[in-house]
Amino acid sequence: MFFRILMFITLFLVAAFTQADTIMPFKSDGCSAFPDGTFEQENLWLKCCQRHDFDYWQGGTYQQRLASDKRLKICVSKVGEPTIASLMMAGVRVGGTPYLPTSFRWGYGWSYPRLYGALSEEELNQVAILSEHLDFTKD
Repeated sequence: MFFRILMFITLFLVAAFTQADTIMPFKSDGCSAFPDGTFEQENLWLKCCQRHDFDYWQGGTYQQRLASDKRLKICVSKVGEPTIASLMMAGVRVGGTPYLPTSFRWGYGWSYPRLYGALSEEELNQVAILSEHLDFTKD
């Protein structure tokens, strides 16, 4: 039994530190498990979430994630919803961790697990190629 546990831990660690080499095409689910806007304006902060999804799709360092989450909060506040922005910030800080195999985790464009870490030059080139057609990345 000890040997099995040791093998599992070893395989998990090897997988965790092996980075994916090909990113999947970008897709956004809007604000994930959160509404995209109010009842009156159904897509009020949707663009904020799409930009945030783009950051999460490509992943990167812990500091890049924190900066992305702060941009989301600022963006939603600017559309007039500072309370919603604070709720969203709390949600993405907890739910967006790269350690869970969710479809909205940090670095979800890469195979799981993809932990915190700077993208290589080759990976940045892949991101650039796959994001050329995305209008919201040019803001």
